[in-house]
Parts: sequence; C-alpha cells; structure tokens
Amino acid sequence: MRKHISKPQKPEKASFSLKKVLIISIILFAIMGMMGVMATNIQVKNVKIILSSGYDMDVMTTSTKVSDILQENAIEILEDETVTPDIDSEITDNKTITIQKGIKQADTPEAHFSEEEILQSYTSIVEKIVTIQEEIPFETITKDVSNGSETTQDKVVQAGSNGIKEITYRIKYQNGEEIEKEIISENVIEEPVDKIVEVRTKTVTARGNTARGTGTAGEAQAYAQQRCAAFGWSDSDFECLVALWNKESGWNVNAHNNASGAHGIPQALPASKMSSAGSDYLTSYQTQVDWGLGYIKSRYGTPTAAWNHSASTGWY
Repeated sequence: MRKHISKPQKPEKASFSLKKVLIISIILFAIMGMMGVMATNIQVKNVKIILSSGYDMDVMTTSTKVSDILQENAIEILEDETVTPDIDSEITDNKTITIQKGIKQADTPEAHFSEEEILQSYTSIVEKIVTIQEEIPFETITKDVSNGSETTQDKVVQAGSNGIKEITYRIKYQNGEEIEKEIISENVIEEPVDKIVEVRTKTVTARGNTARGTGTAGEAQAYAQQRCAAFGWSDSDFECLVALWNKESGWNVNAHNNASGAHGIPQALPASKMSSAGSDYLTSYQTQVDWGLGYIKSRYGTPTAAWNHSASTGWY
C-alpha cells in the first residue's frame, strides 16, 4: 500500500509578521517626513546685540521677537535705556538689536502719511530771490591839528554820508515763514564818505581888533569878478561865488562869527589863515577875496562845486 504524504504549507503566522513590518515602516517614514517639515520651519538665526556700554555680542536663536531674544540671553532693559527695534516688535532684516542710554518716550501711535500729504509737505517750501539796498554807515575820523594847544575847538571839515550797497539773497519759506536765508551777491553802489573833524587851536579873532576894513560889497564883488576871469572861471561860476559868499558873510569884510570864530568875506577859520595872502587880511577886501578864491580852487576846483557842496551840507 502506497503511503500518502501531504505537502508542507507556510505558516500563516509568518505571513502576518511581514505585513506588520511593512505597515510599521510606512508609519515611520511618515513620521520622519513630518519631523523634516517641522525642522525646516524652525530656523536658527545669528543676531547681534549692541549694549548701551558699547559692547556687542553675537547670539544664536530661533526666536523672532526682540523681548524673547533678550530674555534668552538674560539681558534686562533699564529705565533709562531704549531698544531698537522696539522690544515688542519682531527682529528686523539686519538682525541687530541696539540698546542705548536715554529717557524712554511714551508710546505713541506711528504716524502714517499718504503720498499726497508727503508731496504737499514738499511743495509748501518756496524759494525766492530777493534784492534789497542797505546803507553802509560812514565813519568819523578825528584829526588833532592843535599842536598840543590847551585851548581847542572842533571843526567839521567834511560831513559824513552813508554809502549804499545792494544785496541779493536766496530765501526759503515754508508755510509762509522764512526758514533759510543765503547771501548770493553784494554790490557797493555808493561808497560811504567819512566824517572828518579837526581839533584846532582856539584863536582870538579880529573881533577885538580896532582895525576895521573898508570897502562895500559891490566893490568886493567887482574885484572878485576880475579875479574869477583870471582863474579862467565862467560867469556862471561867478554867480555861484556871489551866492556862496552872500550866504557866508554878505560880502562884508568885517563879518565875524562869534560861535565859530570865522572871519571876513570868505569866513576863514581862523582869520589868521588869510595872512598867507597878505598881512592886511583884517582890513583889505582884496586880500580876503584872493585868499578865498585860492581856497576854493585848491579844495573844490570851481565856485560852482563849492556852492553845490555848501547847499547840500551847510558849509564849504
């Protein structure tokens, strides 16, 4: 009799174990993928912290908030210190936190301006070119010609007058108010004329002298007209001379100014100046006229110029 032998079969338990391994492997791969995603979302940053003392330090952190980073590194902000960026804000792109000494300011809402408002703030600045004229003050020059005399008096020999200069400014205005002023150019239109004062010896004039000159105003003018022609002056110059000495003395050879001491037809100050034209300067109208015309020629050139000066200043 043939003996029947059956084929061996694989155990069912082994088949179940292989499936279990496959399932566990799939689960592990899924968990590892999730952890990889989480790891990529957590970034480690290198942040520089600059302390108020000037010392700076580099720290590694995964935090993004300024307060968290400071807390991680045991850094406490004092009352008189300020933090940039603000302690409650996120770290900026330059990854730097700066701590400075200074009184903390009260939190104020950040101002936001529209593009139109910003443009309006710029267009409100107006620039103008302004040209004005200003006076240049004259100076007073005092000359002592008294030669040490104890008795002196001041005589204005040249009246001062201010000059004029033209100044061009570039001026900026904002909201109608001047905010900047710059000089572009200066140009002197008229130079100032110095006032010249002479300190002179006070002399005793011919007022107390018994000698008195003779001759009428007409005689003195007739002689002066002849002398003007000899100087080459015109009839117009002579007319100005008549007006000038009418104002000074009325063509009186004995005219004397008690206040200043000026004497004679040309009102020489002092009277002794006329001695250069002749020793009889107290009594001779010819000597007084000669000296006066010489003075006018040396100082002004013509009687017309002398008269114009007297008319504008009150003296010649």
